[in-house]
Amino acid sequence: MLAPIAIASAYFGGWLFLGMCALAAGAILWEWTSLVFRRADPRIFVPGAAALLAAMALIGDSQAAAAIGMIAIGALLAGGLVTAWPRRYPAANPAVWGAGGVVYAGIALLAPALLRSDPQLGFSALLFLFAIVWATDICAYLIGRAVGGPLLWPDVSPKKTWAGAIGGLIGGVAAGTLVAYASVGTRPVVAGILALVLSLVAQGGDLFESAVKRRFGAKDAGSLIPGHGGVMDRLDGFLAAALVAVLIGSVHHGMAAPARGLLIW
Repeated sequence: MLAPIAIASAYFGGWLFLGMCALAAGAILWEWTSLVFRRADPRIFVPGAAALLAAMALIGDSQAAAAIGMIAIGALLAGGLVTAWPRRYPAANPAVWGAGGVVYAGIALLAPALLRSDPQLGFSALLFLFAIVWATDICAYLIGRAVGGPLLWPDVSPKKTWAGAIGGLIGGVAAGTLVAYASVGTRPVVAGILALVLSLVAQGGDLFESAVKRRFGAKDAGSLIPGHGGVMDRLDGFLAAALVAVLIGSVHHGMAAPARGLLIW
């Protein structure tokens, strides 16, 4: 249901894509605070949402470093407000959890937006990322259900199996390699290594979100899609993979062109 919207907004880019990223980030912030604090606490949501809006405007003005700094300020402010006006929270270290929610939502905005900011390769980089994450999820689900076997991490996720994890990894590498080679001619060996890393990271992001939900006794982070959870549940693996993709591209080619740094070697 969400794939056509994601692909279309990524294709057009610009403020449309930034707006979609900001909406998703805002929903994630709302779900995080509702999950961790049992409600969308204004001490976290207000400074976090303000930071997300400011960061969106800064990225739109090609000021990536300032946008990252704005998210950091929002996180510090949220943590400070929780500390200054304490209440009875279900979480230990509430300031850390509050600040962490702003950072987590900030990743949902910054990582895909920075990748898409490259006018030449931004869309291809996102297609590469979409292919890896979606193929990893789909293949892990299908193969895990078909094969079964030992659980991957039963204390965190009672349904994920080693067979599903390996199947998802194979699917993610195959899909990512094909998309990268077909779209920009990335060497298959390089594309395969990158896809392997990002598929592993995506599965790690899924497990991280599962651990947070288990910590606070929730099955789903939200109820956007009946039976499939909320925005956090849909984007957990993508957020982790997008963050690592931006870091790889930025280290290789600079923050001004992370999509080129990710795909061109």
